[in-house]
Amino acid sequence: MTGQRIYHICQRTAWEAARREGAYRGSDLDLRDGFIHFSTAAQAVETAKVHLAGQDGLVLLEVDPAALGDALRWEASRGGQAFPHLYAALPVAAVVAVHDLPLGPDGRHIFPPL
Repeated sequence: MTGQRIYHICQRTAWEAARREGAYRGSDLDLRDGFIHFSTAAQAVETAKVHLAGQDGLVLLEVDPAALGDALRWEASRGGQAFPHLYAALPVAAVVAVHDLPLGPDGRHIFPPL
C-alpha cells in the first residue's frame, strides 16, 4: 500500500502546535489507542462522518507514507478494512499538504479533491 498519500484529521490548533514542535503526537483518541489514526483517500470522508461529525476548526493532513518508515502499519479496523496506523510521532516534514475542512450547510465537512 505504498505510494498513495494517507490522511489524518485534527484540530487546526493541534497542527499549529505540532509545527512549532516539529512533530504531531496525536489526538486524545490516538494517545489512548497508542498510535496515530490515518485514512486513505477513499476512507477519509467516512472517518470524518463517523468520528468527527459537526466538529469545526479541523484540518486534513496529507502525508507521504514513505517518510514514516517501519512505524507505519496497515491494520484491519472499521469493517475489516486496512487502515494506516503510525506507532510514533508524525514528523512535520512528512506532511506534504494541509487542507482546511470547513463545515457545509448540512453540517458535513467539505473535502478537497483527494
